[in-house]
Amino acid sequence: MTATDFHALATWVRAAPPLLGSVRLVVVDGPAGSGKTTFASRLAAELGDAPVVHMDDLYEGWSGLDAGVWHRLESQLLAPLREGHPGNYQVYDWDAGRFAEWVTVPVADAVILEGVGAAARPVDPWATRRVWVEGGEALRMQRGVARDGEALRHEWVRWAVRESEHFAADGTRQRADLVVDGSA
Repeated sequence: MTATDFHALATWVRAAPPLLGSVRLVVVDGPAGSGKTTFASRLAAELGDAPVVHMDDLYEGWSGLDAGVWHRLESQLLAPLREGHPGNYQVYDWDAGRFAEWVTVPVADAVILEGVGAAARPVDPWATRRVWVEGGEALRMQRGVARDGEALRHEWVRWAVRESEHFAADGTRQRADLVVDGSA
C-alpha cells in the first residue's frame, strides 16, 4: 500500500475495528501546511464521502492547542459519537474572532478528524487509524502564507513553534500508523 493509493487506504481503514462507538475515527495530523486537508479530503471521498472535521474549526483562533480545544472536541464530537449520537460542534469564525454556526457530524462508518493536534494522546483511545502528514518547513510556510496572506506570516511563525513543542511532548509522529509525504 502506498500513501497515494486511496482505495487501498480506505480498505485499510475499513479493516480496522471501530473504537468510537460504531465509528472508525481516522486522525490525520502533522505540521501546518503539510497537506493534511488535501489528504483527508481524498481519503474521505474514497470512504464514500466520510465526514471530515477540521481542527481549525475547533481552535479558538491562533491560541489553538489550548485546553479548550480538547474540551470542545470531547464534549461536542467524541462523546456523542461514542454514545451513538451525531456530534455537533461550533465552528470558530476566524474573521469575526468568535464561535459561530454549529455543524452536525452524523454517526458514520468512518469520520476523519484532521489538523494539528488531531492525533494527540487524548484522542488515542478512539482513533482507529493515525496518519502523520509531513513536508519541508519552507514549503509548509509558503503554503500557509499563500492561503492566509503575508500579513499573517508572524502568526504562522509563532504557530510553528507551538506545534513543534506540542508534537515533541506528545510523540505524535512516533505513534502514527502511517507516515505520508505531503510535499507532492
